[in-house]
Amino acid sequence: MRHVPVLLSEVVAGLNLKKNSRVIDCTLGDAGHSEAILKCIGGKGKLMGIDADPESLLRSKKSLDQFAKQVIFVRDNFKNLKKIAKDNNFESVDAILMDLGWSTPQFKERGRGFSFENDEPLDMRYSQAVGENASDIINQYSENDLEKIFRFYGEEKLSREIAKDIVSERMDKKIEKTADLVEIVLKAYRRKLKTDREIPWVGGIHPATKIFQALRIAVNSELEVIRQALPQALELLSVGGRLAVITFHSLEDRIVKQFFVKNQNKILRIINKKPLIAGAEELKNNPSSRSAKLRIIEKI
Repeated sequence: MRHVPVLLSEVVAGLNLKKNSRVIDCTLGDAGHSEAILKCIGGKGKLMGIDADPESLLRSKKSLDQFAKQVIFVRDNFKNLKKIAKDNNFESVDAILMDLGWSTPQFKERGRGFSFENDEPLDMRYSQAVGENASDIINQYSENDLEKIFRFYGEEKLSREIAKDIVSERMDKKIEKTADLVEIVLKAYRRKLKTDREIPWVGGIHPATKIFQALRIAVNSELEVIRQALPQALELLSVGGRLAVITFHSLEDRIVKQFFVKNQNKILRIINKKPLIAGAEELKNNPSSRSAKLRIIEKI
């Protein structure tokens, strides 16, 4: 299954692409955005696609086979954006895209424990080069540190209770599978609701959603990567070049918005004062786009 890119037409239009443009896709994924970009910039345009996940790179190479001569594929984390561009002689570019979402295949087909819908090992590493995985955090971090991760990265209301339950459970056996973690979270919610009945869903959102988000962010240092990459992207853009960033939760969006506002009228112009979101048709065809927000700036 190929991931469906969100806000595709908005990204292509917002980047103000022209023939022969040089573009960087910082989060290549399944290359849905890049394929559309390459069609816009013509046969002499160039694109550099970056992804830390080797499986994503293999998939994207197949998807972009017809554009092979125009694309530079790089396996790395985009927190190293400036060095990557220098090493590949790809500085001074016309457009940069950062899609901070995780593709459906990464969540459901990689067996790394990103999704609570499958019983898989608690890994959650985007790249195997990352040392510490989700199981390490769950089984080794103190109750206080776990509570902070769940509260800050997941904005989980029961972060203290869930952290306490995890520490209690791991005294008997190591927590290694997603199903084990999900059950711990569900027990905390059952206590809160004062019920013993099985509750796979609460209010339409699975109780484990925020816990899994928090662990994923912690394992991959996602927020710090964004903070490091944004100023590098501005440096690489030519005057008049544009940066588009798609976020999927409030923590990411807050970092991007604050960075843009801080540098407004200094080295950038904000293209859309309010983030662009998916329209009714896209929401109908791709429900995962419901939380996507697109912010675009232009270097001045």
